[in-house]
Amino acid sequence: MNRYARTAGWLSVLSMGLGQLYNRQWLKGALFLLTHITGITLITTVLSKHIAGFFTLGEQGQHLVKVGKIYKNVPGDHSIFMMIYGLLSIMVVLIYLFIYYMNVRDAVANGRMREKGQPTKSFIDSIRYGVNNNFPWLILAIPIIGVLFFTIMPILFMIFMAFTNYSAPEHIPPKNLVDWIGLQTFKDLFTLNVWSDTFFGVLTWTIIWAILATVTCYFGGILVALLINQQGIKFKGLWRTLFIIPYAIPQFVSLLVMRNMLNDKFGPINQYFRFFGLDGLPWLSDPFWAKVSVIVVNMWIGIPVTMVLVMGILTSIPKDLYEAAEVDGATPWVKFRNITMPFVLFSTAPILITQFAGNINNFNVIFLLTKGGPSSIDYNMAGKTDLLVTWLYKLTLENNKYNVASAVGILIFIIIASVSIFSYTRSKSYREEDMIQ
Repeated sequence: MNRYARTAGWLSVLSMGLGQLYNRQWLKGALFLLTHITGITLITTVLSKHIAGFFTLGEQGQHLVKVGKIYKNVPGDHSIFMMIYGLLSIMVVLIYLFIYYMNVRDAVANGRMREKGQPTKSFIDSIRYGVNNNFPWLILAIPIIGVLFFTIMPILFMIFMAFTNYSAPEHIPPKNLVDWIGLQTFKDLFTLNVWSDTFFGVLTWTIIWAILATVTCYFGGILVALLINQQGIKFKGLWRTLFIIPYAIPQFVSLLVMRNMLNDKFGPINQYFRFFGLDGLPWLSDPFWAKVSVIVVNMWIGIPVTMVLVMGILTSIPKDLYEAAEVDGATPWVKFRNITMPFVLFSTAPILITQFAGNINNFNVIFLLTKGGPSSIDYNMAGKTDLLVTWLYKLTLENNKYNVASAVGILIFIIIASVSIFSYTRSKSYREEDMIQ
């Protein structure tokens, strides 16, 4: 590194703006110096306290203090607010350090220009250079900051919460403090019977549900699309309209209607059964029939989506492939297996993976239809049709077990991410993505 660049770089490390002032960039140096003074003042007076609070989570909760002959309620530290403020402060410090790094880099770059005998950029030239060479980053700066504070920060908050004892009844602020407990929540979830029996039971049903819901809707949609697309089928528009109606109606309306229709006592389905002298079935009160009900109702809602998608793909398959197959004497099954299905699978493999991931988190169908029930003494705060995501809802909003819910949320993310990455990287859509332009 040359002399000017080295000197400017070390001065910028010492303080923001000194390198620019050394390079005779007075306005830019003054702005960097002002940013440095503001940042250091903010960090030492405000942010450092919040960052310290993130690690301690408070020293004393809300308590009573005797003043004279009466007790006075004194507000204490709120561990959760301290965690949030601490996280925000850490992110602001990271942004400050990034600006610090850019300051050093700018000083070194201008020092190298001086070494070559070139004039350093004026303030206006620096702005013009930055706009011309970093235009995409300038446009993306505001969305990136939004994602950082409104997406990344809540995710980090959820992750850190799993490593605390934030749960009812003993560790709910502001009366009580929350403490860091490391991996104890995960250990309890896997080894403590009261949690592990529920977790593995709900996890098993979640996987079974995701597979069955995805397979039935996917192949059901393909079957319906092929039937409607067959030559000789009349009123194709009418059939398409009839099948798309469940998709057009708001999902919660369909699910609530289905819930009433499947009611054991006054539901019309069981009343028809009794009219013909048959006993009604416990559609929503028996664990087995409740699981059958949610899968069948999910088909009613999910098949139209795949049907519309596959009907679009069928129109893009070259007809000369079918004509060549017919000349070779191929049967309809052979044409479906060797022409139609490969095309459909190639185009829909990423969507199939997305549907599988979506079904793991399919909150609406389960909660609006069965609310996770029927309840079971084998499970803790969960019913027989609860998925991990509906169990998570009950843990947080109904039972205040926030640390366990956060741990479950992290495990859901790991499961979905692992399955999605493993499946997609082994699909033809990924390996042969350039085959169809």
